[in-house]
Amino acid sequence: MKTVFADSLYWVAVVRPNDAGSDAAKAARKGLGDALILTTDEVLSEFPAALSHGGETLRRQAARMVRAILSNSNVKVIPQSRDSFLQGLQLYELRGDKEYSLTDCISMNAMKSQSVHEILTNDHHFAQEGFNVLIKK
Repeated sequence: MKTVFADSLYWVAVVRPNDAGSDAAKAARKGLGDALILTTDEVLSEFPAALSHGGETLRRQAARMVRAILSNSNVKVIPQSRDSFLQGLQLYELRGDKEYSLTDCISMNAMKSQSVHEILTNDHHFAQEGFNVLIKK
């Protein structure tokens, strides 16, 4: 079974009503067919943070979505650890010429460690690092 990584931008696009990237995100996911989704605890922390100013209803939807992701057998969530944090910090430091977030660096490391090359996002930072970005702007 194919494995793809899901970035917080994907989860936001799926949950936020009228998100500009919603149709593209859903089409990219549908185009994958039967695939295992990989993500990290850090992404699942960043996702509701991005929706935290959206009001009570959207905050509830974000929390429900995180719980659904955690219990979905088609989604593998890599747990947070001190080691993943420090390795992400190291990549962050090495890419001082880029605008990668620390969460992006942790995600990139997770993708490399799991030999995953495709990502559900429209974030060009992943393309800069050599990954195949599946959501086209």
